[in-house]
Amino acid sequence: MTMNKLFKALVYDKQVSLSVLDTTQLVNKAIKIHSLSGRSAQLLGELLTVCAYMSGCLKSPKGAVSITVKSGEGSGSASVSGDIDLHIRGYVDGSCRSSLKGGTLTVIKDDGFSRPFVGACEIGGDSVSRIMTDYFHMSEQIPTAVSVGVKLSDDGSCAAAGGVIMQLLPGTSQENMDRAEERMQAFADPAEVIARCGAEGVIRQYFDGEIEQKGLYLLHPDYVCNCSRKKIESVILPLGRDELLAICVEQGAVKVHCHYCNTDYTFDREDVLKLFEENE
Repeated sequence: MTMNKLFKALVYDKQVSLSVLDTTQLVNKAIKIHSLSGRSAQLLGELLTVCAYMSGCLKSPKGAVSITVKSGEGSGSASVSGDIDLHIRGYVDGSCRSSLKGGTLTVIKDDGFSRPFVGACEIGGDSVSRIMTDYFHMSEQIPTAVSVGVKLSDDGSCAAAGGVIMQLLPGTSQENMDRAEERMQAFADPAEVIARCGAEGVIRQYFDGEIEQKGLYLLHPDYVCNCSRKKIESVILPLGRDELLAICVEQGAVKVHCHYCNTDYTFDREDVLKLFEENE
């Protein structure tokens, strides 16, 4: 199976940061885990692709990023998160069939050391590419062109997903700004380009001669949830023995659901007693 790919390089006299992504496998994992289809699959897939890009820009070993969009009518939302290991995950809550326009986008970037950066803006359209381009311009004040997409097959699986993202570095000349803007016109339908060329093909066909081989970096994002039974135990432990046992009496067991991997963790009375024995 083809691995997910994130190529990073500098182009146009090293004044423009280029990222090319193929996230087809990652999006297919998400579709399978959450049984997604149609608009929800496309929305989550495009957000996961952007999150893979932003995770690839993290510097700290404890770095993390999350992106949440809420529809204009408040009927649905989608959340994704990632870390420096490029473990990307996400979920859709409610219906995302209604327009996103008028809703909100919130991005939280944690460098692992200081107070996390929180950026928020009103959503001006239904395209994730447009939403994220606006976000970088308004919240981070970094000129960034985002073009991501998801192409679904007739059977509901992801035929292709990925995109191209270009970000201007400080001091970029007007000539290179124009070159970047003109090149981005080729990626009006990024999923179709990825389906036809693959990430490597995009590099060869559209940026041939612009990248030194030693200046091309390849990363492999993947859909990975960081939850575990051990982590869930640490979450419920502070509730105390009596509270957890009371829940077991009322509901039969303590149940915790992880939205990211769609997994249920169940702790019956014996599990609770054992948990506190081990932590005394």
